[in-house]
Amino acid sequence: MGDKLMEQIFNLKFTAKQLNRSAIKCEKDEKAERLKVKKAIEKGNVEGAKIYAENAIRKKHEQLNYLKLASRLDAVVSRLDTQSKMQMVTKNMAAITKNLEKALAGNNLEKIASTMQQFEKQFENLDLQTQVVDGVMSQQAAASTPEDEVSALMQQVAEEHGLELAIGLPGAGTSVQAQASAESDLKQRLAGLR
Repeated sequence: MGDKLMEQIFNLKFTAKQLNRSAIKCEKDEKAERLKVKKAIEKGNVEGAKIYAENAIRKKHEQLNYLKLASRLDAVVSRLDTQSKMQMVTKNMAAITKNLEKALAGNNLEKIASTMQQFEKQFENLDLQTQVVDGVMSQQAAASTPEDEVSALMQQVAEEHGLELAIGLPGAGTSVQAQASAESDLKQRLAGLR
């Protein structure tokens, strides 16, 4: 059972890597199509530019789909890997329990103490594995990253590169200039009230 599970984990990791490679290829193809759009526009070939633009968009969607599938496979691999480790801990616990039964039956205090140390070590390993499983499950419970975090990260990257990114992002339309003008409006109204 353990070897079969490890083989499945390996196959899934390999498939996820292939999907990531396909995503990279789609990204390169998209860039090539964008370059063709530029060249077609320079030549005045509007229909050709439209076709190349459609191809670029299609390649972008393919890339995103490959990345989503790879991400899902990575999550499955993580779950299976955790399951494999839990099976190993369970197997070790069963062996230690048998040793403890023998030590108790023989009333050998040294062997009982040694077996109890192993038992406690396995419990520590089990606690660690449980924490890992809980972490994976909580990540899967939030199957997709919250939209506000995604928007915030996109805004941060745009700001780092001096780009404008206010289209379609909730809360991203507020800029420093808009805040400054709102503050000056408030100051003027306060001055008018005095």
